[in-house]
Amino acid sequence: MEVEHQLARWDGYVDWRNKPALRGRHGGMLAASFVLVVEILENLAFLANASNLVMYLSEHMHFSPKDSANSVTNFMGTAFLLALLGGFLSDAFLNTYFIYLSSAFLEFLGWLILTVQAQSASLRPAECEANVPCRRVGGAKAAMLFAGLYLAALGIGGIKGSLATHGAEQFDEDTPQGRKQRSTFFNYFVFSLATGALIAVTLVVWIEDNRGWVWGFGISTFTIFLSIPLFLAGSKFYRNKIPCGSPLTTILKVLAASALNTCVAVARSPNNAIASMSASPAFGTSMKMENQQMTKKSSKSLDLLETPSDSLKFLNRAVTRMPAHKLLECTVNEVEDVKIVLKILPVFGCTIMLNCCLAQLSTFSVQQAASMDTKLGSFKVPPASLPVFPVIFIMILAPVYDHLIIPFARKVTKTETGISHLQRIGIGLVLSIVAMGIAALVEIKRKRVATDTGLDTTQPLPITFFWIAFQYLCLGSADLFSLAGLLEFFFTEAPSSMRSLATSLSWASLAMGYFLSTVIVSIVNSATGSAKNKPWLSGPNLNHYHLERFYWLMCALSILNFLHYLFWANRYKYKALNKG
Repeated sequence: MEVEHQLARWDGYVDWRNKPALRGRHGGMLAASFVLVVEILENLAFLANASNLVMYLSEHMHFSPKDSANSVTNFMGTAFLLALLGGFLSDAFLNTYFIYLSSAFLEFLGWLILTVQAQSASLRPAECEANVPCRRVGGAKAAMLFAGLYLAALGIGGIKGSLATHGAEQFDEDTPQGRKQRSTFFNYFVFSLATGALIAVTLVVWIEDNRGWVWGFGISTFTIFLSIPLFLAGSKFYRNKIPCGSPLTTILKVLAASALNTCVAVARSPNNAIASMSASPAFGTSMKMENQQMTKKSSKSLDLLETPSDSLKFLNRAVTRMPAHKLLECTVNEVEDVKIVLKILPVFGCTIMLNCCLAQLSTFSVQQAASMDTKLGSFKVPPASLPVFPVIFIMILAPVYDHLIIPFARKVTKTETGISHLQRIGIGLVLSIVAMGIAALVEIKRKRVATDTGLDTTQPLPITFFWIAFQYLCLGSADLFSLAGLLEFFFTEAPSSMRSLATSLSWASLAMGYFLSTVIVSIVNSATGSAKNKPWLSGPNLNHYHLERFYWLMCALSILNFLHYLFWANRYKYKALNKG
């Protein structure tokens, strides 16, 4: 009975009461379905205001178009970058279950502060008066604004760094069926993101524009609060991974040991013991003898008896000598884990430019649409509702991709994944290039209409906002392919002790994309502004911007980034279970 009970356990996992998780009772698609529902509510709470925040800052807090765009990108970037903190804490100290609950509470407090500020006129700057410059929010009122925003950002980051990993951990990666279900989960996780976004950019944005921002912030506050009991409802089904200690400690330890042993090797003669071991056919046997001695002080003998791989050979020095200090004692598995992390970083870096393009969806593209005719019959569409086009497309494409495209690709390629993760990411990069080219052409058309109408007009231009939908459609499709591909790629390829942190790289890429957008705008304005010429992206009126030139620049940078990506993608070798 004891043996049978032991076999029924999920090794390395516990339930919400910290008791061993059991097969057949914990994990599986039922447990993951709670995560998918919670993600709808979480993303609704986030995007309900993030998609329209640029208008709130410009119209109610009296930011300039450039400053409001940069403030939104900084907020979004910070929220996504803090996913790394959530992922780190999930791997090192707590688990994804508790990180989600604490992060949701922090996000709730952030939206609550902003709801109170939107409700009280005394907490906002005075309304603009005719022929009097608007006074931008400042002092304690600005402090309250940014306190609410960045408290919400802290909660959002923790959720992004834990929720997707929590759902993916519910599946058995040792079976083909479990891995296929996990792939389906990631596709539907993006579907859940899109579902929350659809409600946010339609119903909630309409409420904000017609009933006031107190309703918008209030909906976010209520929604994220509602997600907490719904998440708790699945507690008895979850299997929660036991934290394995700080992954950063392992990475730094291996790098330090490798560097120290390299310095020792350089300091000694070429015929020293290290060089002899590296060159000798008996290197593996010699190292095993050293490791056998070390196992007297360590319980990791099985790991230490392995031989390191030939890739990134400079890291192998971390296990070719007795450590200078016991704190620098490394196993071969730890060295191999660090190698995997270093190999996925170039892929991560290549997606930052794509997310820089995606940042335009919530900044300049919204402002473009606001200057155009947004009427649909007798109904006036809020500019912030434009993301509805890519969102609906994602909701249609995600199930089609999972149930039709992937099964067909599996039959054709005879691989488990059908379309590899890196291929999905590459498709997203190509679509972002197309999107920026379309955005430039649409802006040229919009500027011609503005020139004919009068550049200083404050009335909507006689051109339909549907022209902007094309760039939204391409960028939304790019988001589907790249985000789902990234999430699954990092989770699948990363060492099991670093999965939350590695998966958080998907969101960190978004963060860096938003920050890069801010940096590029600042560099462009510095480079193009002079005593005779105004900067491309400066001033209160979008019609005087050279936005089309900015989009062409983004298109060119995206092409260079794609070539860079091909270099690394062609050299990447998948782990054994995920070839193809």
